[in-house]
Amino acid sequence: MIDIKSFTRKWLPVVETHMRQTLSGGDTYSQGMWGMMRYHLGWEDERGYPDSAPQGKRVRPLVVLMSCQAAGSDPAQAIPAAAAVELLHNFSLIHDDIEDNSPTRRHRPTLWTWAGVAQAINAGDAMFTLARLALLDLSGGGVSDRRTLQAVRVFDETSLRLTEGQYMDISFETRTEVGVAEYLAMIAGKTAALLAASAQLGAIVAGADEERSGQYWRFGHELGVSFQIQDDILGIWGDEALTGKSAASDILTRKKTLPVLYALSQSNPANESLRQLYARTDEFSPADVSEILDLLAQTGAREHAEQVAEHHAQAALQALAATGGELEGTALLRGLAMQLLGRAS
Repeated sequence: MIDIKSFTRKWLPVVETHMRQTLSGGDTYSQGMWGMMRYHLGWEDERGYPDSAPQGKRVRPLVVLMSCQAAGSDPAQAIPAAAAVELLHNFSLIHDDIEDNSPTRRHRPTLWTWAGVAQAINAGDAMFTLARLALLDLSGGGVSDRRTLQAVRVFDETSLRLTEGQYMDISFETRTEVGVAEYLAMIAGKTAALLAASAQLGAIVAGADEERSGQYWRFGHELGVSFQIQDDILGIWGDEALTGKSAASDILTRKKTLPVLYALSQSNPANESLRQLYARTDEFSPADVSEILDLLAQTGAREHAEQVAEHHAQAALQALAATGGELEGTALLRGLAMQLLGRAS
């Protein structure tokens, strides 16, 4: 029987220790910047006092460690890679919060709201650099220089994909025409890239060859795409009590997610009505939201999005099976995937 909770309890504290060690530096004059990073990670408050704020689910480090085990190695070897992907994820969140003008994250003020935009950018840049330095610790923990270099290349290519995805996402905000293919490319970068890299990095650390590590990458990629599309569905039709967001929140903010883009791409009367509504510049009223929900229903937008999400979920499981991985590690990855997608394993 798989036990994700036991795996999490055993390994995430080790990842946390490595992250804390990575962020323990700084001289007398730069301690403020290091404190800002520790604040964002939930370890300190605005004054620099110890805190235990919400820190996120740490899904990506778990994927690294589980993939390492599934590919036939001790997860302990992958601790530096697990710490690195979590720091990279948090670097992206610091910058995303600035770019999205977000006032809160994890029920706390975002870093930029009290440190200022310029200094928050500095803290984000520093965290990106520390993420790379954490990854280089692989070579001191029994991972060959060749595999470490391979991991660094995957890490840097992923960082570029993340940035491309964020660029596309921001560009969509000011564009009236966005295609479904463009949207899928955007989430492949912004959401799926780091999950894909997390699985691939674990396999690389374990010594998997290029073909096998590529299957781990595909597993993470397909899982990330399916997860984002499911989140798109919840952003329109989700239960507020479960999601923590107001009903139809993505409609109110005019987010161009898959259900909306699919509906806008159809040739029918509902398409033109929907296009006119989204072309307006005033705020949507409750009556507008109700009309948009009705138009989305007429185009089958929800059903289409659910089908696409299911397609990518099945592709993820097929890729995981194709890795031929060790049974327990593979079962852990499958169970974690099912949890992410809100399904029983």
